[in-house]
Amino acid sequence: MNPAVPSHYTVVLKPQLTDEENRPRHGATLRSARVRATGETGRSGFPRYEGEGVQAEIDPETHAVEAVTVDGDALPYGWIAQVSGTARPRR
Repeated sequence: MNPAVPSHYTVVLKPQLTDEENRPRHGATLRSARVRATGETGRSGFPRYEGEGVQAEIDPETHAVEAVTVDGDALPYGWIAQVSGTARPRR
């Protein structure tokens, strides 16, 4: 695995809400999971991470969650997945 690919991330799941002017904002964290690199590449072309019922494909450059499943299902409608905090590179 590329040393620039972090060994783990914390993925947080939040509701996608809107404010009074219909601008998007995110609510409080509903669930979080620490996910570890599997050494595989997902369908999105980004490294795959798994842990605590969450499977995610995360862009190591932008830290964007490109694909995610929760407990084997698609992310619930109206929820978003984001990386929280800083990830450590693999050594």
